[in-house]
Amino acid sequence: MTERPFSDHRAAALALLNGGHRLSRKAGQFLGQIAVDPSPLSELQTDWLAKLLGKAGLPPLATGGAL
Repeated sequence: MTERPFSDHRAAALALLNGGHRLSRKAGQFLGQIAVDPSPLSELQTDWLAKLLGKAGLPPLATGGAL
């Protein structure tokens, strides 16, 4: 069964932070910020989040899910 993509960047960030995935301090700071900030992500931020999700084996962010 394929997991559904994350509907928004906040849910994706929280999944990474709470999932026990190995993260750098910089990645943790980035995820903490986007988890609490509803502002839209930049293209670079969206790309980094996608890479972190892929590395952790989590589903991607849904198209248009960057809020």
